[in-house]
Amino acid sequence: MRTRTWKGLLMAGVLAAAAGLGPNALAQETSRQQAVFAAAKALQPKVVAWRRDIHEHPELGNREVRTAGLVAEHLKSLGYEVRTGVAHTGVVAILRGGKPGGVVALRADMDGLPVAEQTGLPFASKAVGEYNGKPTPVMHACGHDAHVAIQMGAAEILASMRDEIPGTVVLIFQPAEEGPPPGEEGGAALMVKEGVLADPKPGAIFGLHVSPGEVGAIAYRSGPMMAAADSYEIRLKGKQTHGARPWDGVDLASLSAEIVTAFNQVASRQLDVSRSPTVITVAVIQSGVRHNIIPDELMMAGTLRTFDPEMREDTNARMKKTVDSIAARYGATGGLTMGGHVPVTANDPALTKAMAPTLAAASAKPADGETGLVTGAEDFSEFQAVVPGLYYRLGVGFPKGTNHSPFFTIDEAALEVGVGAQVLAALDYLERVAPQSAD
Repeated sequence: MRTRTWKGLLMAGVLAAAAGLGPNALAQETSRQQAVFAAAKALQPKVVAWRRDIHEHPELGNREVRTAGLVAEHLKSLGYEVRTGVAHTGVVAILRGGKPGGVVALRADMDGLPVAEQTGLPFASKAVGEYNGKPTPVMHACGHDAHVAIQMGAAEILASMRDEIPGTVVLIFQPAEEGPPPGEEGGAALMVKEGVLADPKPGAIFGLHVSPGEVGAIAYRSGPMMAAADSYEIRLKGKQTHGARPWDGVDLASLSAEIVTAFNQVASRQLDVSRSPTVITVAVIQSGVRHNIIPDELMMAGTLRTFDPEMREDTNARMKKTVDSIAARYGATGGLTMGGHVPVTANDPALTKAMAPTLAAASAKPADGETGLVTGAEDFSEFQAVVPGLYYRLGVGFPKGTNHSPFFTIDEAALEVGVGAQVLAALDYLERVAPQSAD
């Protein structure tokens, strides 16, 4: 930890000098960083315990009742102003510093996924929830347990420094980042709708996500970082017939195979892949109940990932045209409907540049400020649409399975780095970047 700290401080000093910070300001930042690193190290056993407890008891989106209760109780004990029941199960907490200043927000997502855990951990999940009206195993297969524990740790350190904080810190614990249950509102969009960024309004918001990589290494990029995500559904109606006589009906299985092949061809041969990455995935095909009956209904569903708004619209149109033309050729009716949309997660360039020294200081390895585009999506983008935001990745080793895998787990040494990074992001923003006006 000592090596990581001083390497980080050295890099931060170089960047701070380049940014024009004087020696006094640099000395103050170095002292603050050392204090935060020491506090994060001391708090590590508690953060690990929180993470394991939350991991063992995951909850699906809009159902994070136990997790929210744990968070709210902790924040109240630290003296935060706490609101619960935001966007169903969200928790929002406000810490007003002892000095006047701006407002900054930190966000952590809380929900698990309908995945059966296979990590073999002693605290592995055995939880069962309900998704689409059916019972399902639930697992923290994307690391949101770590996000909650990191933010609980950051909350404790910030509360201990309240008198020295120049401004206000807003902590957002968000439900349903993975998407709300069908037919429900939820996630960051609903939190914004319910005013979490309105009173007080942050000048910036910071978030992190654990992901495979060197333990404690921070990676980010200015501008677009994670893809926009659109869900889609295809519903087609054909003519049922005996499996031995496909010519008497509409062969929806063959039709679906052509759609999958055509979508792959759209993404690889009709779009300018040198301009911007685009991914079309078919994840669900449902049709039929018996081996010798060709059914009369078909449902397909999947996701579209894009970074460019014009390419997104063009791809939407090509997908609909593809389905319509293939369906017409087979004699089926119906078509494709686009569903929920999550915008591109794009880091504010000015904020990213200003906070580069902070991320360099916090990272256990040299921070990567030009990391590659990620075709995964994040509804943190809904917050970034309202206030400038900076989202970064935190390396947690190289588990057997990546995010959303039943084998996904983390090296808990990264938790200490995440706590320090989020605390420093809040403090450094308020000290150096925020408009100096009281909320």
